[in-house]
Amino acid sequence: MQQPPLSLYVHFPWCVRKCPYCDFNSHTAGDNAPRDRYVSALISDLQREAGRSGGRPVTTVFLGGGTPSFFSPAEIAEVLESARRHLNMNADSEITMEANPGTLERGSLAEYRSAGVTRLSLGAQSFDAETLRVLGRIHSPEDIRSAYEDARTAGFDSINVDLMFALPGQDLALAVRDVESLLELAPPHISYYQLTLEPNTVFHRRPPRDIPDDDLAWEIQERGQELLASAGYQQYEISAFAQPGHRCRHNLNYWTFGDYLAVGAGAHGKWTDDEGVACRYQKLANPLSYMEKVGSDQAPDAAVRIKTGDLGFEFMLNALRLYDGFSEDEFRDRTGLEAVTVMETITAAVADGLMETGDQGRWRPTAAGFRFLNDLQARFLP
Repeated sequence: MQQPPLSLYVHFPWCVRKCPYCDFNSHTAGDNAPRDRYVSALISDLQREAGRSGGRPVTTVFLGGGTPSFFSPAEIAEVLESARRHLNMNADSEITMEANPGTLERGSLAEYRSAGVTRLSLGAQSFDAETLRVLGRIHSPEDIRSAYEDARTAGFDSINVDLMFALPGQDLALAVRDVESLLELAPPHISYYQLTLEPNTVFHRRPPRDIPDDDLAWEIQERGQELLASAGYQQYEISAFAQPGHRCRHNLNYWTFGDYLAVGAGAHGKWTDDEGVACRYQKLANPLSYMEKVGSDQAPDAAVRIKTGDLGFEFMLNALRLYDGFSEDEFRDRTGLEAVTVMETITAAVADGLMETGDQGRWRPTAAGFRFLNDLQARFLP
């Protein structure tokens, strides 16, 4: 089993306000979030991760949250400078930062660009003011448009905009208007995904009454995807659409079962050692506990080897999201297993109309397979 490409994920855990649908490790900042102390902890954690990387080149970086743009450009620059100092960063590494249109200060985007961020991901979610209010977002439709134009002016050529659908009170017409509003901006990359009621969220405990049912959600999704395709966007993953040359390299590394270092409270990592053994690990989720552990020079995580019997399922959990699918060689290179270990399941999925052989013998879900992706992935459980 070969060592796959290596990425870096850095987590920033605070937001101005916690959204009721969000199940990420994010916390309301309040007035005294210890940003300086947290940045120091990230730098110490990066130094520790350098040993885990073994000098392998880091091809992409993703600054996620939470809300990374809650931190100043100078603080982001300090973290990225530390990453370059401690890790073998490629000169052309894709460095993405998530940003909330409601926390961006006018004029600061150029400073984030100067700090080393090469790709921006804006969490728009909707262009309808009432929908944004229900979702707990702190920005307006005008904030989205202003943030996008500011990003262009600041020199960002690679920009993603997140848009959700099947939202509370949303009918087909309102969902179409959201997509049309987004297409007026024409961002190079779009993440278009359905609202889900995740455990441990306010929406899961108290679901909104007017969420579209499954049939309407599917109608909205199909119409939205048609509009994106007509506008020249290629769907390369279940929720990712890109203009030519703008696929997200960092997320593609996840979906092709690559390795990624984890830094920050609650961050998840996966890495493969020199002998081909794949492991997963997670940093302490509570920001204060994480900072205390790192500050006392103790490891804030414990690695667990991925069982050989689970490797096939974990690969499929990611690769089946891709419209290009995967080859037998890619399956073997990423898992160390021969394709015969999953061929019986693939054959059954083909017979049921859920998978097919695409270009150059690559396996991929059919349209029905993508619609019932969770069921298809579950077939590969050991």
